[in-house]
Amino acid sequence: MSKRAVLEVIALGVEDAVAAQAGGADRLELVTEMAADGLTPSPATVAAIRAAVDIDLRVMLRLADGFAAGDVDRLVGVAGELRQAGADQFVLGFLAADGGVDLDAVERIAGVLGDCRWTFHRAIDRAADRDALRKQLADLPGLDTYLTAGSAAGVDDGLPTLLAEATRGGEPGYEPRILVGGGLRLDHVPRLRAGGLDAFHIGGAARPDGWQGPVSADAVARWRVAVDGDGTL
Repeated sequence: MSKRAVLEVIALGVEDAVAAQAGGADRLELVTEMAADGLTPSPATVAAIRAAVDIDLRVMLRLADGFAAGDVDRLVGVAGELRQAGADQFVLGFLAADGGVDLDAVERIAGVLGDCRWTFHRAIDRAADRDALRKQLADLPGLDTYLTAGSAAGVDDGLPTLLAEATRGGEPGYEPRILVGGGLRLDHVPRLRAGGLDAFHIGGAARPDGWQGPVSADAVARWRVAVDGDGTL
């Protein structure tokens, strides 16, 4: 296919970042504390990774496990610190207690990001109504990506939703790119690519020794081959 697919890899530190870039990643998602499904890394970590690689970085804005925004004032302050450390792309997403998007929190944080591009992460997979969420966020500046498995249970269950949403790209709320992640495996790639999906996010799949081990450039390279072709190796 002529259009290069996006491959995003989770990085916890400089070693991960360098290996992911060497393997062919287009972009990194920078997080810490994977036991809590990924929290905001320190400005020092962001600055060190920014100095070590030249691919795009998206930095997580999330201070605690779960999808509640928590202390929005603190999130706003952290976003400013991260921007000073060199971050210019972000990942965020917050839900209210009823499962709807926490629009006040998301709007406030997006407002301080200026012209930065950002991803609304897998909070969409926990939303009470994902279509309503997309439409509520449709006009927010900078939102260009949804990280989603199509289901809270992962890509196995979410495939039909992902493929259906991929056909709605011209509709309000569906302009952002779908970045597929969450239980994603290599054997999912051919069907996703055939359905028009062209952005993929991996974490544990890039780490042969699990989260206690580093990203493997060879593992990332296998994904690079798969997402650029038909998914066969």
